[in-house]
This record gives sequence, structure tokens and C-alpha cells, in this order.
Amino acid sequence: MDYENSASSTTAGPAIEEEPRGSLKNARSGKELILATKPFAVDSSVKSWWVILSTSFLIVLCMAGTIWNFALPWKIGCSILSGLLILRMFVIYHDQQHKAILPKSRLAGGLMRLYGLFTLSPVSIWTSSHNHHHNHNSRLRGSHIGSFPIMTKAQFLKSSSKERAQYLFMRHPLTILFGYIFVFLGGMCIFPSLEKPKEHSDCIMALVFHVTMLVLITLFFGWGTLVLLVLIPFTIAGAIGSYLFYAQHNFPDVSFYDSGGWTYEKAALESSSFLATNRAMAWFTGNIGYHHIHHLNARIPFYRLPEVMRKLPELQRPKRTSLNPRDIARCLSLKVWDVGSQRMTGIKLAAQEA
Repeated sequence: MDYENSASSTTAGPAIEEEPRGSLKNARSGKELILATKPFAVDSSVKSWWVILSTSFLIVLCMAGTIWNFALPWKIGCSILSGLLILRMFVIYHDQQHKAILPKSRLAGGLMRLYGLFTLSPVSIWTSSHNHHHNHNSRLRGSHIGSFPIMTKAQFLKSSSKERAQYLFMRHPLTILFGYIFVFLGGMCIFPSLEKPKEHSDCIMALVFHVTMLVLITLFFGWGTLVLLVLIPFTIAGAIGSYLFYAQHNFPDVSFYDSGGWTYEKAALESSSFLATNRAMAWFTGNIGYHHIHHLNARIPFYRLPEVMRKLPELQRPKRTSLNPRDIARCLSLKVWDVGSQRMTGIKLAAQEA
């Protein structure tokens, strides 16, 4: 069975929402639940190579179409598809860095390192920040590394105007929309290069490669091709990728904890969303919407995540969000964590309740 493409079977709400959360008899939890996911944390080398090679081929094909198609509508279509495919390949890269697919393949590791440079997410900064994120997800302290920062309402109200401005800028919808510039180019390349150039030499390499690519494309093909071949695809991939980073841990029912109440399993199930999508977006996003399962066991290949959700009843009642405009607006309106009410809230409401 093609588990990757069976995602639509798990996105229909009524089928898995018949009982309230926690009502399952003999439900596993904690270490027992994590161990129940272990049999799924095995990849198929054939399947893994197929997703890498087929996605790479489609990216090259769409980029070639962007350059050599004569009709502008076809060029634009290829440009948009390139962005969605770059996003899909990024999830594959993300999985390989977690050792979920092809963990022992030096060739796969080398190819993914190159892809990290191409997508402005070099291995050194991605691995360190993302591993920190998995180990500190939902903690009120330390969770900002590899994710969007979280302030409590009290912290926000006591902070200076400069600190508030910086905090709100990092969580602003336009910052997420232009994630290509602010999250990837700036956050994953420029700032690490300036702060720790020796430790993050690959960030410098990514910048040099990206700037060289922009210059050469402009010189040989012109500004129009630069926009269609690089700027539009990277903006699409960066915007969706940045929003996924955000919505997976910033949604109305999310929970955050101090050090005393935190557990790895609780952080996965209570602080990571299931982002319901249609079949096409599940494919382009590499099933990353099954984020509660991914955080429970990051070694599970992305194409097996729907299978895990089908077979483990304890994972079938996750906290949900979606790409529906109303859900996106709700997520983006959340700014600070209200310790008293144990929920995320907006700035205006936080100020009113102060």
C-alpha cells in the first residue's frame, strides 16, 4: 500500500472524533506509547530512493519548463509547481536529517547536504536548531531555538517596547509570508554566519552559492527568468514552510509547560498539531501535517505517518488545525501564552485582561 498517498483517509473528522480525548480503554501512554511506534520507524530503501529521485526529477523538469516554455502561463505554472516541489523535497531532506530515511547511505547524506545548501538550510544550523526544537518543544524556556519565540502574557507586558517590537516582528504574518528572506536567508544563513562563522561555515557556502546562482541566472537568462525560476518558487516554498513551522506549535488548543510539567510524550501530543490537508497538499508537504506523530518518534519515515495514525488508536484524536483561511487567521492571531487561562491569546485581549 502507498501510505504516503493514503493521507486523505485520515483527514475526515467524524471518523476519528467519535469519542472524547482520553476515553480509550487500555490506552497506552508515556514510554509505552513511544515504544508502540518503534516498529514503524523503519524505512524502505527502495521507497526512500524513489521519493528522492522522483521529486528531484520533477523539480528539474519544472525548472526547465520555467526557462524554455514559450507561453507565459505555462512558465508561471512551472514556477509555482517548482515552489511546491522544493517544499516537498525539503520535508524529505528534513526526514533524512532525522535518520528516518536512508540513515546509513553516505550518498543520500551527501545529496541532502547539497540540497540543504540549495534551500538555504545548511546542515550545521538545521541539525543543531531542529534537534533542540524536538527536545524542548512546548517548554516555556528554550523553545525559541528552531521555532518561533513564545512569551507569556506577563513577560510581554513587562518587556520594553524594543523587545515587544522584536518579538512581534518574528511572529508577524508578513515575516512568515516572506520566510524565504527572514526565516531561511536571514535566520538560517546570514545571522549564523555572522555569529559563529567557523561553526557554521556551510551557512557561508549556502549564501555564496545562492548569490552566485542569482547573478548567473540574471546574466544568462534575464530578470524575468530570475523571478520565475528562483524568486517565486523560493517565496512559495519559504512561505508555506514557515507557516507550517508556525502552525504546528501555535494553534488555539496548544499547551505549553514549565520544566515541572513537561514530558516528551505530552509535548508531542498536546503541543503539536495535526494539520488536516487534502490529498494533494499532503503529498506536497510530505505528510508533515501528522506532526504529533512525528514529534512522538522522529525516526518514522514521512510516508509511514498515515499508517501509524490508522493503526494506533491513541494517536487518532489529535489537536487539529488546517489550511482553511479561518484556521490560518486564528493561528496567526495568537501571540502570547496566558499562564492563568492556560491558552494562547492575542495582544489586545492580553492587554485588556492585564
